[in-house]
Amino acid sequence: MKNLLLLAVLLGFFACQNQEPPIPMCHDPNAEFAAFASDKEFQNAHPAPRPAALTHGGKNIEFPVEGGENGRGFLITAHGQTNKYLLLFHEWWGLNDNIRNEASYWVHELGINVLAIDLYDGKLATTSADAGKLMQACDADRAKAIIQGAEKYLGEKADFRTMGWCFGGGWSLQAALQLGDKAKACVMYYGMPEKDVETLKTLQTDVLMIHAKQDKWINDAVVDEFKEDMKEADKSLTVKEYDANHAFANPSNPSYNEQAAKDARAEVLAYLKGK
Repeated sequence: MKNLLLLAVLLGFFACQNQEPPIPMCHDPNAEFAAFASDKEFQNAHPAPRPAALTHGGKNIEFPVEGGENGRGFLITAHGQTNKYLLLFHEWWGLNDNIRNEASYWVHELGINVLAIDLYDGKLATTSADAGKLMQACDADRAKAIIQGAEKYLGEKADFRTMGWCFGGGWSLQAALQLGDKAKACVMYYGMPEKDVETLKTLQTDVLMIHAKQDKWINDAVVDEFKEDMKEADKSLTVKEYDANHAFANPSNPSYNEQAAKDARAEVLAYLKGK
């Protein structure tokens, strides 16, 4: 009986030793941010946007995207000839008139071309519930293909600066990573950072991050981790902090913080003018 018990113990031990170790899961910052869509508090922090008075003079465009339907965007070209482009990435609402107005502002201030990229393939949300569904449905491979399509559409001589807010803040960094040495600047407004240091080592531009100190999602811990990761990757990161909440810089947001938004915009403008 004792021999049988010993045999059973030994078999169990060797069976455990032969089990495959768990496969490590890759970190996906886009999926991590999209998970916020199920958070009621996050939804409540994004009241329905107010209608935006249009100030733009650009045009909606389409461009080929490998492996799928055409990509969409809103393009405003500078008055003078230039190969410099600013790529804008929308919030979880989609490419709405607030983003079109942002494009108009930055063309005027920087004197370069601006393309607002539509990662939702023409879909828009006007409620936080619908915005959450769109954000969670956004396929990362499709989004990267859209960015690649936009890059090809704008030509080999184009170089890029990226900027985005909220959902688009994370995609601003992802686009800068994807664009390689064509990326000249990256602005993230309260977006989810890339957390893989090896990936960050491939970044070929510095980053300006606008951080809302009252943000419960892209919070101090997230930003501090990003600082450490960028330091380990030997990349340059500047973080500007504001005593405001998530999405404070959106003028169509009923919770818009005008003074903080104005101060942040001045920082971003000074940064981009140097690029």
